[in-house]
Amino acid sequence: MPDNHYENPKLAAIYDSDSGWSVDRDFYLALAGEPPQKILDLGCGTGLLCDAYAALGHDVTGVDPAAAMLEVARSKPHGDKIQWIQSFAQTFNSDGSFDLIIMTGHAFQVLVEDAHIHDLFSVIRKHLKSDGRFVFESRNPFIDWTSQWNYSMNLQLPGQTVRESRKFLSLTNGRMQFELKYEFPDETLLSPSELRFSNASEIENQLNSAGLKVHSLLGDWDGAAFNESISEEMIFVVKLE
Repeated sequence: MPDNHYENPKLAAIYDSDSGWSVDRDFYLALAGEPPQKILDLGCGTGLLCDAYAALGHDVTGVDPAAAMLEVARSKPHGDKIQWIQSFAQTFNSDGSFDLIIMTGHAFQVLVEDAHIHDLFSVIRKHLKSDGRFVFESRNPFIDWTSQWNYSMNLQLPGQTVRESRKFLSLTNGRMQFELKYEFPDETLLSPSELRFSNASEIENQLNSAGLKVHSLLGDWDGAAFNESISEEMIFVVKLE
C-alpha cells in the first residue's frame, strides 16, 4: 500500500514544499526529444515532471497509486493537458506505447518483492516503443545510507510551520524500514515506510529476464559512469533487447 505521506491529502498538499524541483528532474526533463514525444511517468506523484513535459508540448501520461497525489497533480498549470491514471506501476495497462518511460524519486525501491519488480519490467516491455527508453534510478546499496538517513527540518508554509523528520529504524537483507513524522500545529502524522536496496547486478539480471537491456548505467545526474565504490545513484537507461 502507498505510504501515508502519499495517501493523506494533508501531507500530499505539502509534498512539493520539501520535494520540489531538483537536479534529478533537470536530468529527466532533458531526456525528452523534440515534441511531441509520448511520455509515461510511473509513480508521478504531484506531477512536477509531467507538468514540465506538457509545457514543452509532449503527450504525457502520469500514473500513481495515490489519489491524494493525483489530486495535487491535476491542479498543476498544464494538468488539464495530461492523462492522469490511478494505478500501481506494476499493474498499469494501456493500448498505447511510449517513446520515454520514467520512474523517478527512487520510486523503484518501493517495490520490495521480486514478483512486483518482475511485473513492473513486464509492463515496461509491453509499453516501450522499439526505439524507446526506460530510465529510472535506485540508490547504490554499497553506500552507508544508515548514517545519513535521519534528518529534521521546518517547512514554512502559509500560516503555519510544519516540523518534518525522518528516522531510520532497521536494515535487514537489503530492506530498510524508516518513519517520517510531520508535526503540524494541531496534530502529528506518522508515515512508516520500507525500501529495497538492490545492487546493480541484481537489477540488471531482472531486466534481462524481462527482455530488457541496460544501455548505460550512470552514477550521478551529470552523467558520470557508475562506480560501485563512490556513486550514490544507479541511474539505468534501458532499451528493448
